[in-house]
Amino acid sequence: MEQAISDHFSPLETIGFLSEKEWKTRVSSTISTRMKHARFPVKKRVDDFNFPFQPTIDPTVIRDLMTLRFIQQSENVVFLGPPGVGKTHLAIGLGVAAIEAGFPVLFINASVLIERLKDAYRQDQLDRYLKKLVKPKLLIIDEIGYLPFDSAAAYCFFQLISRRYERVSTIFTSNKSFGDWGEIFQDHVIAAAILDRMLHHCTTLNIRGESYRMKDRKKHDVLSIQQI
Repeated sequence: MEQAISDHFSPLETIGFLSEKEWKTRVSSTISTRMKHARFPVKKRVDDFNFPFQPTIDPTVIRDLMTLRFIQQSENVVFLGPPGVGKTHLAIGLGVAAIEAGFPVLFINASVLIERLKDAYRQDQLDRYLKKLVKPKLLIIDEIGYLPFDSAAAYCFFQLISRRYERVSTIFTSNKSFGDWGEIFQDHVIAAAILDRMLHHCTTLNIRGESYRMKDRKKHDVLSIQQI
């Protein structure tokens, strides 16, 4: 009100000014709440990604994903590549952008997801937990392939993919090529069924490059050798 008086706002301008402040406060609060519910391990943005370090990534594809049309069209995204190439960074960056655009998001590590699915299955609560996992407009499943799935895990994961298929979007990150997914699930038939649904409406980015985390380590090692 002091600002409205000092800037000589009309009554209508004052109402508009207060309404805008209230709206921005509510939007900020909603984003903050959704960020907490998303459970990102860290907050990353796509704009902070070092694209020159990973030239195999086409920035135009990432810019298209940043429009979030893939969420509106219930499509999936898969990031493949060895550890450290930026799969999780890009996945989180898209997740943050989705939250700021008003979409509910959930991030979960694949091994944690599988243990929770199996616990729900053993307690006859699988259907209830699957309904919870279908709610987010964007689900990010990180690090598929680091640990193998047993038969119960493969069954539960298939149920999850089937429930979300053509309804909502999922981002997957994996250090394994699709040809190795039969080994991950220890069942080539169920792996094929999962991939069939995942890839039907999907953008896949295969990142082939060096680990960004090892970049500074290698630089340090070179400097140490030079000093010796």
